[in-house]
Amino acid sequence: MKKILALAAVAALTAGVSAYAANPFSDVTADDWAYQAVSDLSAQGVVEGYPDGTFKGERNMTRYELAQIVARLMAKEDQLNAQQQATLDKLAGEYADELANLGVRVSNLEKKVGNISWSGDAKMMNTNNAEKTANDTYKGRIRLNVKGQVNDATYVQGRILTNMYFKDAGKDDGNTTMDRLFVNHSFGDKTSVVLGRQDLTVFSGLEYDDAFDGAKLAYNDGKFDAYAAFGQLNAGKFDSEDVAFGGLGYDFGAAKLNAAYFNFVGLEKKTFDSIWGANLVVPVQDFSVFGEYWDSNADKNDSAYQAGLGYSTLDAAKPGTFALNVAYNKVGANAYLGGVTYDAADFVGAITADKDLKFWNVFGDVTLQKNVTLHGEYAWDIENTNAGYDDNAWSVSLNYAF
Repeated sequence: MKKILALAAVAALTAGVSAYAANPFSDVTADDWAYQAVSDLSAQGVVEGYPDGTFKGERNMTRYELAQIVARLMAKEDQLNAQQQATLDKLAGEYADELANLGVRVSNLEKKVGNISWSGDAKMMNTNNAEKTANDTYKGRIRLNVKGQVNDATYVQGRILTNMYFKDAGKDDGNTTMDRLFVNHSFGDKTSVVLGRQDLTVFSGLEYDDAFDGAKLAYNDGKFDAYAAFGQLNAGKFDSEDVAFGGLGYDFGAAKLNAAYFNFVGLEKKTFDSIWGANLVVPVQDFSVFGEYWDSNADKNDSAYQAGLGYSTLDAAKPGTFALNVAYNKVGANAYLGGVTYDAADFVGAITADKDLKFWNVFGDVTLQKNVTLHGEYAWDIENTNAGYDDNAWSVSLNYAF
């Protein structure tokens, strides 16, 4: 590629990055069509000329020279918008070998090389789970996600997990495991098939928010979504039982409605072997009214529901933004899958047999710094747990995303 053409394309990539543009090259005049692009990139330190003060825009550019330009752009990545950043990431992958040979050490190159990308999160948490005989837990957790792009339609993703207890070490203290591993195949931009151990959050997470082993077919066009799956849940009272389940939802604009159904295949009915649920969220500017209802085929204590009100301006990139929610919950002993989403929720799994667990809870987040949030939960008026539990529970945590 001619050097002058390559630099014109790079100039488009850096549009909006401020610099005082003065032309330092004797062979680039104000009449040249690429004068402004060359001048801007020189002022930004992205391109350099030759010792004799010329630019030589008509000569062909080598991959090595273009890799040098990519490296200089990567040093300015915090000044690029999302579209420019995406283009730069592709260039970094294309010229990864040349950049490595140059000995370039830039954070984005180390984080993403070729088709491999890394992300993750960490949490420092203090929790009281309402159990009278247990001390508060002080726990740290780190999760690292690695994603390998196989081709334009397929990627493989895994997650590495480590828990560390800073007081009264738990049985998994310091152990590192891979707790997620799945393959995602896309068929166009609306349909996908996911195979392996993957996340499964149903509605708000009152009934289930944990892992699922199996296969899931999903469709989403932005308004209507549907999925069907078969495999095994990884938590709760139906851990390792075969289950077929599915769901669908529609965003009406003024409200979002979802429904789901679970059937535990071949399970001899103990309390229940099937359950269905519906969820409704009605946004009103920054507020939302939300609720869900579940009903199983048990003979009694066969329903669960949540009703709540929320407010949110939360943005992990904007310190001072926050979200706050309050809800009332009722969970029948024979209408609970297990694996509730809340940090302070061990008591939910301690429902007294043939009773309905009832409790209020408030939960929220506030952004302290970019990608640093404070999360808090408090549950009170807890009724119908097994003996040995208080009527309140709480949790507070600092969360870091990277």
